[in-house]
Amino acid sequence: MGKIQLIIWREFITRVRKPSFLIMTILGPLLMVGGIALVVFLGMQEGGIQNIVVVDKAQLLTNKLKETDDLKFFYEKTELSDSAFKASPYTVMVDVNPLVLENNTIQVFYKNLPSLNTQNHITSQIESVLEREKLRVNNVDPDTYRRIKTALKVQLFDIDKQGKRSYEQLKAGIGFAFGYLIFLFIFLYGVQVMRGVMEEKQNRVVEVLISSVKPFQLMMGKIVGVAMVGLAQFLLWVAISLILGSFGMGLVKDSMGGAALAKDVPQVTAQLQEQLDKQGVKLNETAETSEQLGVMLEVWDELPVTWILLLFLFYFLGGYLLYSSLFAAMGAAVDSETDTQQFMLPVTVPMIIAIFIAQTAVYNPDGPAVFWCSIIPFTSPVVMMVRIATGNAFSHPGELALSMALLIGTFIFTTWLAGRIYRTGILMYGKKVTWKELGKWLFYKG
Repeated sequence: MGKIQLIIWREFITRVRKPSFLIMTILGPLLMVGGIALVVFLGMQEGGIQNIVVVDKAQLLTNKLKETDDLKFFYEKTELSDSAFKASPYTVMVDVNPLVLENNTIQVFYKNLPSLNTQNHITSQIESVLEREKLRVNNVDPDTYRRIKTALKVQLFDIDKQGKRSYEQLKAGIGFAFGYLIFLFIFLYGVQVMRGVMEEKQNRVVEVLISSVKPFQLMMGKIVGVAMVGLAQFLLWVAISLILGSFGMGLVKDSMGGAALAKDVPQVTAQLQEQLDKQGVKLNETAETSEQLGVMLEVWDELPVTWILLLFLFYFLGGYLLYSSLFAAMGAAVDSETDTQQFMLPVTVPMIIAIFIAQTAVYNPDGPAVFWCSIIPFTSPVVMMVRIATGNAFSHPGELALSMALLIGTFIFTTWLAGRIYRTGILMYGKKVTWKELGKWLFYKG
């Protein structure tokens, strides 16, 4: 086995054997999904019963708002002073001005910020009462109004897809999520390379290693070894996520009577709504939820999952290798993490820009900024994933090939560049390195 392979194996096996790696690999997907669900759940919860006093100056709302187990309404005709409200048992005060029918504005005062559920309940209840009052004032029959009231739903269609509904923005959002994962992995494992180099340098272990291997071999072994750790962890995450996702999709399809029925949900929903509108009845939330699930299934079927995963691996490895070579050079050039601050900004700024441009790509994948950032190697790993998920990249195969070729070429160049810095900086101690000094190392012959 060659020297680089030995270093790669050492870096890989020492990290994989750590309990933290095993725990995060198995629990990572569950913790992420569970964490998001927990945040949403807690954000929707109340800390206790909300006593809401409605200062009904317009004399329109009294005894007309529906209460729940956690939300109780009380009514006053005159506004409470700040001190009176603070001393009262009320937690929220809703000030309804006399001209609310004209200005459509209310003011809400609180002691502790109410949850989104409470805010939505207050808003929807007051809107409903004001709507009925406006119908009465304007002598409009409520049943007639319900029949003609239109909640507009915009459905996007790509003319080149022969009338098939388009979900480009949803797919772009999925691509952005993959790009953001690349961003996280690059910095997570790139910083591990930098810290590993600094630890060996500080412990003087590198002096023993350099007697047996060349500095470039040591740098490449460390970079590739950590890359294999990240790749192994990601592949395990994908496998676990696909198993959970397939199981979840299967349950959804079964509950909806199969994929064919799921795809017909929008049409079925529209027909049901039309029938119920004639009776002045609103379709319940179950149908809306079913329509959303149907959309999810259609998007899942349209996504080029295999290509997304394959190209994700390419851009993940390409972006990681490019940035890790720079992190390795940075670790060799300094003696402590404090000294890395002057070098971190030029390395991190391109990836931060990539995140912002990728957000733009969600709404406009054909924009000039998106095009250039999907080609430039320092930003392409993140931005190109959005174009891949939407299929835009496959419509321009030349641009995709150019992006991939430039990423490979730039990685080779930055590795050579980093190797020049690494071979000199790895054995230097106690000297604060400047940009000028780094420039000299690039052309140092030895």
